[in-house]
Amino acid sequence: MKNLLFRSAFLAALAAAPVFTSCSDDNDTPTPDDDNEQITTVRYELTPVNGGSTLTAQYRDVDGDGGAAPVISGLTLAANTTYTGKIVLLDETKTPAEDISAEVKQEADEHLLVFTPTGVNLTVTRTDKDKNNLEVGLETRLQTAAASATAGTLRVALRHQPGTKNGTATPGDTDVEVDFPVVVK
Repeated sequence: MKNLLFRSAFLAALAAAPVFTSCSDDNDTPTPDDDNEQITTVRYELTPVNGGSTLTAQYRDVDGDGGAAPVISGLTLAANTTYTGKIVLLDETKTPAEDISAEVKQEADEHLLVFTPTGVNLTVTRTDKDKNNLEVGLETRLQTAAASATAGTLRVALRHQPGTKNGTATPGDTDVEVDFPVVVK
């Protein structure tokens, strides 16, 4: 009798389970995670302060991770020269391409571009700021020093830091990270 009573209670609970779960206000349709931006193209445009042609380094991976390898072009910079810089970020999986730079600018208090030169004589200074007076990096000043004997790289990383941005690269996640080949002549 005890076993029959247990089975009856178990079956009643099992039958009632859909009633309890269907009363939830949760949306059963998953939504995509929009925290990090989809970025297929990173372009760094540099114009010499004293005049001259704009130089462009570009990373482009239209099919995203996997598939075809990204196409990366580098920079050949003049020694002892100052450049104004502009970062352009695009999502070319959409038609027309979505300008992620505009979104980063709009949400500047949640983003930081980090520039890390390796093996090359240059420094990058972010010149734009968010509403909290913290640097963003869509606009820069790049200063080269003496010519380098070898090529190096300039890593450009977009950090997504909602609610945690403090002016350093540490908090948050990386939306995109690119190593551009660079030569200073």
